[in-house]
Amino acid sequence: MISDTLFTELSSVLEGRLTRSKSDLDQHGQSETWFPLTPPEAVAYPETTEEVAALMKLCHAHDIPVTGFGAGTSLEGQTLAIHGGIVVDFSRMNRVLRINDADMDVVVQPGVTREALNVELRTTGLMFPVDPGANASLGGMAMTRASGTTAVKYGTMRDNVIGLEVVLADGTIVRTGSRARKSAAGYDLTALMVGSEGTLGLITELTLRLHGQPEAVSAAVCAFDEMGPAVEAVIATIQIGLPMARIEFLDADSVNAVNLYSGSDFPLKPHLFVEFNGSEQAVSEQVDLFGEIVHDFGGSDFNWATKPEDRTALWTMRHHAYWAILALRKGAKAVVTDICVPISKLAQAVEETAEDIKASPLDGPILGHVGDGNFHAILLVDPNDEAEIKEAKRLAHLMAERALKLGGTITGEHGIGMGKKSLMIEEHGEAWAMMGAIKAALDPKNILNPGKIVP
Repeated sequence: MISDTLFTELSSVLEGRLTRSKSDLDQHGQSETWFPLTPPEAVAYPETTEEVAALMKLCHAHDIPVTGFGAGTSLEGQTLAIHGGIVVDFSRMNRVLRINDADMDVVVQPGVTREALNVELRTTGLMFPVDPGANASLGGMAMTRASGTTAVKYGTMRDNVIGLEVVLADGTIVRTGSRARKSAAGYDLTALMVGSEGTLGLITELTLRLHGQPEAVSAAVCAFDEMGPAVEAVIATIQIGLPMARIEFLDADSVNAVNLYSGSDFPLKPHLFVEFNGSEQAVSEQVDLFGEIVHDFGGSDFNWATKPEDRTALWTMRHHAYWAILALRKGAKAVVTDICVPISKLAQAVEETAEDIKASPLDGPILGHVGDGNFHAILLVDPNDEAEIKEAKRLAHLMAERALKLGGTITGEHGIGMGKKSLMIEEHGEAWAMMGAIKAALDPKNILNPGKIVP
């Protein structure tokens, strides 16, 4: 509990940027999915690393829980302050600090969004490719180890964060990693922090790897009569090493939702959304080879989007698919699954998941970044209907168990948060306790995002 005296002291280190206003508390207590409203006791708006450190020192001294908040786009309740305390909103730490063109890296504050960064990079010939769909903050993307549509070519946040500045639970400021292309200097603390969901420290600065903007880009959609051949075409594409920039799957229900939401008129069949980039010659060769694969698996001719505005419209539709699916049922919320399996097991996982949903009273369109074996079922529920939520959790657990049996993981990109913590012991066994030991060593008072990830 934050007393009035402590609130005043905490507010002073932020020059008054600490609030208890109901609108702020409610805004920071909401989730994009089915979790109930969980407002914190106060919301802080720091502007510098030093302010974050001073705030953490006071919270550490008084055992006040602290939860980080970027853009609030996470799907597993990572930003919900389930034990009260303070939510630290990083939206005012939103500067691009240094662009290092020659070394192809950039230093940013955590509140910079991926879209804002790419606007800054537009004239440099460089880009930051990780694209989870939502215009998430880069700090939040690092903390959840986000990926998205481009991971099949450019990797995830794990691959593209090369250094961090982090404030620990007691207010200590540490730097991890370097701008060198490789290092064998001890434990990889950057990798430890990426994906830690704010349970080990608060990121106040990131150094990110950049990539060159491609000479040529071409995107297309194609339809299949059945789900299985569409997924098999993806597997064949990946196994021959065809360098796709994006390869996304939408089942017929997802396509229907996108049509209704965006006014498109795709056939109500399973679809692949694909993108190629590189040199003009390379893209042409990739397109021809992929066309042969699609034809072999019974896919339709491509509907191409070669103009930038057409590609933007195409990927906007894909990125809005989550909202399109929610709009299928008025007032619905979603329990979102996020399993990832070895590419050879993808067709089995998708088809068996579809059978599970078909046998359930719930609707659950399937879509995903199938180029790396990751897909989602968006299970629509009435948030006030306990029976529906229970059924959605049952389906999600079934899918997670299947992923583990197939050699995969319970979450490819959304993280653990509140929704998947109960599954951690099944995936990690005794290694889950090791994670708890790391947490206890860095945050012995358990004030950083308590209740998330670890036992």
